[in-house]
Amino acid sequence: MKDIFTIGEISKLFDINKKTLRYYDEINLFKPNFIDEKNNYRYYTTDQFEQLNTIKYLRDLDMPLSNINLHLENRSTNNILELFEAQKKITEDKIRELEFINKKIQNRINQINDSINYEKLNKIVELDFEDRLVLILKEKVKTFGDLELSIRKLENTSKQKKSSIFLGKVGVSISKEKLKAKLFDEYNSAFIMLEGDNYNKEMLKVLPKGTYVSIRFNGTHDDSSIYYEKILDYIDKKSYKIIEDSIEITLIDSGLTTKQSEFVTEIQIPVKKY
Repeated sequence: MKDIFTIGEISKLFDINKKTLRYYDEINLFKPNFIDEKNNYRYYTTDQFEQLNTIKYLRDLDMPLSNINLHLENRSTNNILELFEAQKKITEDKIRELEFINKKIQNRINQINDSINYEKLNKIVELDFEDRLVLILKEKVKTFGDLELSIRKLENTSKQKKSSIFLGKVGVSISKEKLKAKLFDEYNSAFIMLEGDNYNKEMLKVLPKGTYVSIRFNGTHDDSSIYYEKILDYIDKKSYKIIEDSIEITLIDSGLTTKQSEFVTEIQIPVKKY
């Protein structure tokens, strides 16, 4: 029976790239049994198979090479149990993170599917919400560039710096004073709707539960003035009272599509009924 193998043969037997085997040699994790001085070929023997099997198994568990090396240098049941326990915790943390990402992806799918229901466009509706948590940045927003800069600031000051496409809905607010004065050309804050993330508590705000008069339209912030007018007329006719700043949410914009005909924005204004 053959008991001496070249690096190429070991690579095929264990389905490990030759570059990886050379790297294992460089870091003293798994060295060839001997190297031919004439041709510099690496040769391995069958009594090394168990060690390589262990390395491959632990790497399949995503265990760091440094931890594998420590185990190989000090093999014991106690040591391997400690390694498994530590790796199990890392794996559980990754599972939680992946589940959270999966939830956010599903939220984006739901949001887009709801947003492309064009039967909902240009209709004033009254929506009832529970408390909603937002990460808010109180600063003036006049242009699209201002909004993008505000979003970057929000992401950079949060504990989890992720692209806004994986965060909650992005939007801006007009103060209730400006709403009453029908001044729609400047926003007083930008925000991101939160979905269970951990953020800087000083920048958190609760959007109170209650009734919000809302309209969804095809367009962006630049097209919103006429829709603010429609909502305010509706509120006036109903004799409702505006109790907080507006909520203007970007549902679909250039980050998701190049077709402006697919852009969708929603305005919500919290009111008190008499």
